[in-house]
Amino acid sequence: MELEIDVENFRNRRNNQRWNRMSVGDIFERLTWSTPDKECLIATPDATVNPKHARVTYRQAHELVNQVANGLLALGLPDASRVAMLCDNSIEAWLSKIAIAKAGLVATPMNVMMAPDIITDGLQRMEATCAIVDADLWKRMGHAFEAAGVKPVMSIGAGPEEGYPSFDNFIADQSIEDPDVTIHSDDVWEVLFTSGTTAKPKAVMISHTYAYMTGYNHVLSMTRGLDHENELRAATFTPMTFHIGDLLMMIGPLLAGGTVIMGRKPEGHAMAQACTREAVTCLWGGSPQFVESLIKAVEDSPTAYDLSNVTVMFYGWAPLAPGSLAKLRRMTAPKLSVYGIIGQTECVVCHCFHINQHRDTYLRNAPAVNHVGLPVPMLASTVMDADGNDLRGQPGVQGEAVYRSPAMFSGYYRDPEATKEALKDGWLHSGDSFVYDEQGLRIMVDRYKDIVKSGGENVSSIRVEAVLQQHPSVARAAVVGVPDDRWGEMVTACIVAKPGATLDEDAIIAFAREQLAGFETPKRIVPMESFPETVGGKILKYKLRATLAEGA
Repeated sequence: MELEIDVENFRNRRNNQRWNRMSVGDIFERLTWSTPDKECLIATPDATVNPKHARVTYRQAHELVNQVANGLLALGLPDASRVAMLCDNSIEAWLSKIAIAKAGLVATPMNVMMAPDIITDGLQRMEATCAIVDADLWKRMGHAFEAAGVKPVMSIGAGPEEGYPSFDNFIADQSIEDPDVTIHSDDVWEVLFTSGTTAKPKAVMISHTYAYMTGYNHVLSMTRGLDHENELRAATFTPMTFHIGDLLMMIGPLLAGGTVIMGRKPEGHAMAQACTREAVTCLWGGSPQFVESLIKAVEDSPTAYDLSNVTVMFYGWAPLAPGSLAKLRRMTAPKLSVYGIIGQTECVVCHCFHINQHRDTYLRNAPAVNHVGLPVPMLASTVMDADGNDLRGQPGVQGEAVYRSPAMFSGYYRDPEATKEALKDGWLHSGDSFVYDEQGLRIMVDRYKDIVKSGGENVSSIRVEAVLQQHPSVARAAVVGVPDDRWGEMVTACIVAKPGATLDEDAIIAFAREQLAGFETPKRIVPMESFPETVGGKILKYKLRATLAEGA
C-alpha cells in the first residue's frame, strides 16, 4: 500500500494514517515498545471472569484487543457499525470495548441498571447490529436486546451450553496483528446514554480526541506524590464499561504507562483489600459514602489493611466531611492529595476542588456547602444567567454552569435539536446551577430541570412520576432529590392519595420497582395533603425540598 503524505496543505488536514493517528485502540501497542511485559490491567476477584485474563501486560492487552477487533471485522460488519454491549466490569469486557474502536466500529454499551424498555429503545435508535454481553446479564436482561433484534456475537463467561462463543472461543483463531482500518481522532468510537431527563436518554457521541484529552487531563492529578508517572497504580470500583468514568480511570492511567486495578463493588472491605494487595497509589473513591465505607473497614480491621501507598484520592457527587478526611489522612501516605470533581457525560474534564489548596474554605464550609472549586486548565467555564450574561464578579448570584473544551462530546446522535439547545451561544449548558463565592471558587447549588442525581446516575422525575401515578392509590406524585450521604441525592416521592385510599409505602415502592431501574426507584415515600403550586398548577418543587429539609 502506497503511503499518502500531504506536504502541500496547511489546513483541513487529516492525520488518519497508522503512523500519526490518535486512536484509543492504539494505546496498548505504543507501550509494547517500552514496557511490554508490565502489567497494565488487574481485575479484583469479583471482576474476574477467566483467571488467565485477571492480570494482563501491555503486550497481552495489545494482542487481545487485536484478536477481538479482527474477529469483529471477520463478521463482515460495515465501517462504523454499532456494536452493543451488556457488560459489567471485567478485563475481557473493557478490552472488547477498545477492540470495537480499533476495528473502526462504534461501541454502544448499555447501562445495566436501566429499565428494559429504555434499553430496547436505545438499541433501536442506535440501529445496533450485534452485541458483546456477559453471560449472566444476558440471562436476566437479554429480552431487552432481543426486542430490538440484537443478538450476541460473544458471551463473556459463557459455558459450552450457552449457544454463543465465549471470549476465548471468539478470539481463538484470530490474528494478533493490527487490523487495517483508517481512523481519525474526530471519529466517534463510542456512544454512551445519559440516564435521561425524559423517557428517552440522550445518546452522547464520544470521539477519540475527547477520550485522549480527558485521560491526559486527569492523569496529571492522579500522579501526584510519585517520582515517575508510570509508577501510577490507580484503582476504581464503579462501572467502567458503560460509564464515562473510564476516560478518567482507565484511559488516563494507561496513557501514563501505569496500571489500573478494576473491581465491581465500591464496598469498604473490597476497596481496602485491593488497595492493600495491589499497593494502590491513586483511588477513585466515588461518592463520599463509599470513601467512608473504606475508612470504616480499615478502622474495623486495622491490621488487615495497608493504605500507606495511596498518594491521591478523589471523589464526586457530594462534599466529603472534614472528620472523614482527617481519618483517611491517618491511613494513607503522609502528603495525601484529595480533591472533589464534578462533570457530566458530555464533558468530564471537570471542575476540581483541591482541598489541600483550599483547606480553610473546606474546613469552614464542608459539608454544608458543596464547593466544586475551579475548572481545570483544559476547561473554560463560567456561570451564566438566563439571558447569557457572565456572572463573574457577582458572588452568590445563581446561574448555569457552561463549558468549552477540546475534551467535549460530538453531539447527541440523531438529535440535532437537543444538540443545538445544549450548545447554544457556543457553550455547553450543563443544566447545573452554580454560584461564584467571594474567592472566585464555584459552588454547586442545585439541579436544573428537576434532575435527581443519585449514585452517579441521572433520574428523570417526570418518568418516575408517570409510573407512580399509575398506582391505584396515587392521585398525584412529585419526585425530588433529597441530599443523602450514600446516594448524593435520594430519590424521594411526595404522594397525594386518592380520596379514601390508604398509602402503603412498601407496596408503592415495589410497584415502581417493577417498571423502573433500581436507581430510578424511590427510596422514600412522603404522604402529603396537597402540593405547593403556581397559578397555572405547576408544582413548586423547591418548596417541597425545603419542606423535606425542615423535617429531616
